[in-house]
Formats: sequence, C-alpha cells, structure tokens
Amino acid sequence: MTRRVEAGSAALILVDFQERFAGAVSGFDAAVSRACVLASMAQILAIKTVVTEQYPQGLGVTVSPLATALGDFTPLEKTVFPATRAEGFDLGGATAAIVAGVEAHVCVAQTVLDLLDAEIEVHVVADAVASRSHADKDSALARMRAEGAVVTTTEAILFELTGGSSHPQFKALQGLVK
Repeated sequence: MTRRVEAGSAALILVDFQERFAGAVSGFDAAVSRACVLASMAQILAIKTVVTEQYPQGLGVTVSPLATALGDFTPLEKTVFPATRAEGFDLGGATAAIVAGVEAHVCVAQTVLDLLDAEIEVHVVADAVASRSHADKDSALARMRAEGAVVTTTEAILFELTGGSSHPQFKALQGLVK
C-alpha cells in the first residue's frame, strides 16, 4: 500500500553525489540541483538526512553545491553499492525514505531494493537521480517502481510534505521551487 510521505516518519538519503561523476553521468548537474532543493527541504522540516560517498579516495567528495546546501554533515564512506550496507547507516527510526543519487541503476537501485526488503516505504525522486546513460536511468526507475517504490519528483515531494498552504513551512518550501 502506498501512502503519502510525512516529514515525521521520513528520512532523506542522498547517494554518491561526488566530484568524479560530474563529467561522466548524464544529467548530473540537474540531479545535483534537485538534490540541493531536497537538502534544503530536509533542513526546513527537520528530516534526518543520510549522505553517502562511494570510495571517496577515487571518486572524490560530495560536490560543492550540495555540500553547501547540506551545511554541517558527515558523509558515510562506502565501498559497497547499497547505501544501506555502509557502516553507520541508520534511518533513525524512519519508516519512509526519500531517495536521490547516482548512479540510478547501481547504488541507488540497490539501496532502494534493500530498503524495500526492510519494509521501508521508498520514494525515489526521478529528477534527482542520474546514470551514465538515459537507458540505464529509465530502466532503473522502471525496475524500482515495479518492485514497489513510489517514483516521484522533487516538487511533488515538497508539496506532499506540506499538504497545503496552511502548513507553517509552506512559504519557505514553496520558495525552493520558484
């Protein structure tokens, strides 16, 4: 059963938005831009955020625009593909996960599959994921949807979390997408 995502039960997972992917991954800059919006959203709504870096010694650290949007953060370093298997990975009791990152068909997909196996409700943010090829991204999104993940967009998540203009943070969140 698919439910609306709520700030009080959600965590944001940002998977491997790293320097070396910038020139190699199709749509990387656009995905980073949307991830920055998600990071700001999480700060405004006090949503736990988990950031991973795949082998940072070789792939570099989290890209500067996202690091700036995140503020003070400590990424989880990993050498396994699923973020869920990184040492120290913890959703803090969240029952839903909002997932963005690269590459959609590798680390993001494997993270999503692990979360679904753990009975976590997963919302994959399609405009905040990327892969080297469009075919890989499209295939990954189709698979994640078929496995039970909700495939959504940054703006849809923002407005779903507010529920309407009466939400106390509506104006702040609306400003992120205008």
